[in-house]
Amino acid sequence: MAKALSGMIDVELVYAPPGALETAILQVPIGTSVGQAINQWRLLARHPELASQTLKIGIFGRRVAASMVLREFDRIEIYRPLIADPKQARRARARPAGKSSRAGR
Repeated sequence: MAKALSGMIDVELVYAPPGALETAILQVPIGTSVGQAINQWRLLARHPELASQTLKIGIFGRRVAASMVLREFDRIEIYRPLIADPKQARRARARPAGKSSRAGR
């Protein structure tokens, strides 16, 4: 609470590139947006491949806009694009299992 009175808040940033996990806790001024915090973290400098796409971001699993103003202890999550449609992947996994289980009846 003392930090908030000094005009600064703590926020956490999380990004999980394939096979890794990057996290950081930053102190940012009150009124900082999600996009400003991501820029301060220098994510795009470390992962230039993200610069060519629109970042999908959320706070505690809920999608938000980069312009959203942060609150103390927010956890900013940067999401990777899906490789496959989850519904289609599940159907593909279930198809072979369904055929083999019916053959035994």
